[in-house]
Amino acid sequence: MKINNINLIYELKEHIPLTFLGSISGIIIIIYLNYASLLEIINSYSINVFYILHPTHIFLSAVVTTSLYLKHYEKNLIFAILIGYFGSIGIATVSDSIIPFIGEIILDLPNKGLHFGLIEKPFITNISAFIGILLGFKTGFSKFPHFGHVLISTWASLFHIIMAIGSKIESIQIILIVFFLFFAVWIPCCTSDIVFPLLFCKNNCSDKIKYDKNLN
Repeated sequence: MKINNINLIYELKEHIPLTFLGSISGIIIIIYLNYASLLEIINSYSINVFYILHPTHIFLSAVVTTSLYLKHYEKNLIFAILIGYFGSIGIATVSDSIIPFIGEIILDLPNKGLHFGLIEKPFITNISAFIGILLGFKTGFSKFPHFGHVLISTWASLFHIIMAIGSKIESIQIILIVFFLFFAVWIPCCTSDIVFPLLFCKNNCSDKIKYDKNLN
């Protein structure tokens, strides 16, 4: 099946400002914690914060992915459940865990580690996905959840990185964290909402994709 590259590129461009603002919000948090000497204190709680933000991200992603698939692509309910599940948990894991972990390795942070919600917290991870899928079925609501999807994803990625930081972080590391936060959110979020549902759509439904500001 052929994916509509023009629409995908347009969507990626449209998401740059919001993703950049999300990255800035994250970096403001880490700068404040760093210069207020609170990083070491927050570090001990960051795993708990991560496991609030990560399931929330999965929930919002499941709402958006499920509702967009049903509204714009196909009405196959089984596919919608599978796409909502794997599109939320799989891509949220890439966004919140894998890309930040790569950043932690490159930055050589002292407490670097990879945290998989599906392994470490399977109940809350799965229940968040299925509640999101159910809400996507019931409401078809995609505008506000996608806005929240971007911001929550940014903060989840941030707290995965904060878990790896010691008591202090250098200015150059803060600048590089902005880069990793941006790419941890930008491409995965668009992939979850656009590319992933499209891959499982039948009957050349790429022809149906029209950019609509109400979708995002």
